[in-house]
Amino acid sequence: MQFGAKVKSMRTQRGVTQAQLAAELGISASYLNLIEHDRRPLTANVLIKLVKALDVDLAQFESDVDERLVLELQEVFGDLALENHVVPADDIREFARTLPGVADAVVALYQRYQNTQTSLTTVASQVTHNDELVGVDVARLPTEEVNDFVQRHLNYFPQLEEHAEDFWRKADLDEDDVYRGLHWFLEKHLGVQVRIDRSGERGHTLRRFDRTQRVLYLSELLPPRSRNFQMAHQAGMLLHYDDITQLTDDVTLTNPVSRSIARVVLANYFAAAVLMPYDKFHEAAIKERYDIELLGHRFRAGFEQICHRLTTLRRKGRSAIPFHMLRIDIAGNISKRFSASGIRFARFSGVCPRWDVCLAFLTPGMIRVQVSQMPDGATFFCVARTISKRLGGYPSTAPVHAVGLGCEISHARHLVYADGVDLDNVQAAVPVGVTCRLCDRLDCEQRAFPPLHHPLTVDEDSRGVSFYAPTPSSGNGQQPK
Repeated sequence: MQFGAKVKSMRTQRGVTQAQLAAELGISASYLNLIEHDRRPLTANVLIKLVKALDVDLAQFESDVDERLVLELQEVFGDLALENHVVPADDIREFARTLPGVADAVVALYQRYQNTQTSLTTVASQVTHNDELVGVDVARLPTEEVNDFVQRHLNYFPQLEEHAEDFWRKADLDEDDVYRGLHWFLEKHLGVQVRIDRSGERGHTLRRFDRTQRVLYLSELLPPRSRNFQMAHQAGMLLHYDDITQLTDDVTLTNPVSRSIARVVLANYFAAAVLMPYDKFHEAAIKERYDIELLGHRFRAGFEQICHRLTTLRRKGRSAIPFHMLRIDIAGNISKRFSASGIRFARFSGVCPRWDVCLAFLTPGMIRVQVSQMPDGATFFCVARTISKRLGGYPSTAPVHAVGLGCEISHARHLVYADGVDLDNVQAAVPVGVTCRLCDRLDCEQRAFPPLHHPLTVDEDSRGVSFYAPTPSSGNGQQPK
């Protein structure tokens, strides 16, 4: 098997140079370069050292196929536009293995096709209602590029973690009064005045930095913990803008908008690392068995912030459970996603309605737990809850999202939420899928589309649990007289 591309990807994701990794492996940089270009084999001895040096699971080398790419190709070839061109799963996997570059290009082309379809729909709507033609943006969505950027780095940026720890010392922050320390540091060390705006003075702006006057305006609508976050964010942008910009010089980010969003995301990462210092947060997470709400009280952070921080605990020798996380709205649109657990998210469509993150909307504010099993048998333990952020007075509306956090079932016993759950009873697991077109469960009452590898058949004389579920034939198929 050829592992060169995988070794290079793992190395670059962790910000390690060839020379640094080669030194840890006890080989020359030139030999490592040959391995990464599949011109030398990855021996068992080097593989063992590599797993330790990069702090990765040996299971990641069991296959030389990029499973993420395979899933995305399955979505592409599962599009209803290709209904008459069924491509077997084995062919898709072989395509991803032998021609990964071409496969990536196919996925990128499909993404542009999807964006074009969306844009044309928008144009048609505008023309119908306003008789005005709007521009068609066929570029790949910047937010998708940033999601890929975060996933490539496994949502871990060690350089920013170090900067956050250094900032905590320099600002001499007091965990019982972080606001005072942040306010003092911005004013005395960065020459930035912090002012609280009255509601409505600057529209719906929650944070605005006036570079000329060196004034940071924060809305009174922000709760205290969010004010702390925004001050830490601004400090990160001012102190480490060059490092943040260097991190965004990534092949995943193809345009200025993507890089701007990525800089905001990285500044947010820095802010979270300041408010939830790595070692203290890691120790508390282990001790409290990942009790999200308890951690939220201790570190004065919201449910989503705690979940997001839990996915960043990837430091070598002090890592936590590899979690996945996603955030959706009530329509099923994914606005945030990351996976270190091995679970796969649909890239071009919504989520399976059987997931607990969807069911969380039925019990607002309550935590739901679920043992979820994918069609391939992979099983995960998941928790989810709705979050609502009301920023305004009585007339304002509070947008509601659901946030889901989960891990592979073997890690579930480390979570407080698994107490009382029969983790060994596989039969009790809720069958879920990535997306309808890629799920072969024909008896699903939630099915919205026919599965890719099962032709749609309709019996006019019977009705199953869904329109797409097969039923025993109730007649000879002849039209009634």
